[in-house]
Amino acid sequence: MLKDSKYKISLFTLTFMSSIVICLGQTAFKNFGNIQMHNNAEIGFHTNFINDGVFDTNNLGYTGFYSDNEVRTVSGTNKAVFYNVEIDAINNLQLNTSLGVTNELEFVNGKVITPRNNTNISLDFINYNVYIGEDDNNHTDGYASITGEDEFVFPIGDDDRFRPMITPFQSQNTFFKGAYFFEDPNTPTIFSTNFTTSEKQLFIENISNYEFWDLDGNTETVVTLTWDTQSNIPAITQNTNLLRVVGWSETQNEWVDLGRTDIEGNLNEGRITSNTFIPDDYIVITIGSEFNNGDVSNDNFIISPNSDNLNDALVFEGLELFKENKLLIFNRWGEIVFEINNYKNDWEGVSTAKTTILSKNKLPVGTYFYILKFGDINLTKEKRGWIYINR
Repeated sequence: MLKDSKYKISLFTLTFMSSIVICLGQTAFKNFGNIQMHNNAEIGFHTNFINDGVFDTNNLGYTGFYSDNEVRTVSGTNKAVFYNVEIDAINNLQLNTSLGVTNELEFVNGKVITPRNNTNISLDFINYNVYIGEDDNNHTDGYASITGEDEFVFPIGDDDRFRPMITPFQSQNTFFKGAYFFEDPNTPTIFSTNFTTSEKQLFIENISNYEFWDLDGNTETVVTLTWDTQSNIPAITQNTNLLRVVGWSETQNEWVDLGRTDIEGNLNEGRITSNTFIPDDYIVITIGSEFNNGDVSNDNFIISPNSDNLNDALVFEGLELFKENKLLIFNRWGEIVFEINNYKNDWEGVSTAKTTILSKNKLPVGTYFYILKFGDINLTKEKRGWIYINR
């Protein structure tokens, strides 16, 4: 720990590859050239750090960022990458360019702040994921990233609120980046899109109005989200077994059910793990709920089964997450014209009723009524509504 060497920059066992360092009147340490830190090297920044040179090649040793009063800043044209890092800046460490860590990081005092409107700047954990000292007062307020294969608990939060998310062990070297936002997704402050919670797939009942996460990456993964009392889970559901991970689809412009493979906790605190998905397909993710047992809705559809690949079939988005289901379709006289277990979103207006003459014929233009039962093996949930067939 180098904090006792106050108002000095301590350099031990460094390789200076060229004329590279300028101390700007105690206000900044600026690198123009090439520095490499060897084993047992230590550097303590009690001033701001500007990296316009190379400070990322095989660095070892120990680096600290310290301040008792002013905000400590890291800036420059290039990312600096260190081995072991300590952050003891009471009024925070502001990253104006990314900062890399290849071994361990310790939060002692203060947050690492990154500009949320520029996701290119982040605290980067590179092929290692060990850190300590994270809590509501000490975390990454903005974006952090992980490169590697190990499970990673993102040390992220928003202001004085630590809200981690977790990616699991990967089968290959992967890259993920993420941030947490303690704000209503209907009116986000950074994103140009409003993630309207009323725009959602059929089987989603409620979506959090209190928080969301941004997870970026092009590799399929599951993710674990966490909640506490400020997440106000009771506003979503009174039954944690109905919770789901949901994501705002970039292509569909609505909330999509990302499923649930594991859940633990109660209404005050807990964690939930999604099904697999590709993060880059979703702008943000958060916690939602599926319909309560016995809930009935009136969701109506128009299908035009004319083989033009537009609305040819009756499609319930998200139905694939409920392998147990049963669909019944009635005509205006209440007669069943179609009935099937484990519906596959492929009905194109054909009757399968035994009492129907020429049952394989297409049903005529008109209005039909459906009942969709789904959920567990007992099909305890239900949705119903009207279907209009337009040929």
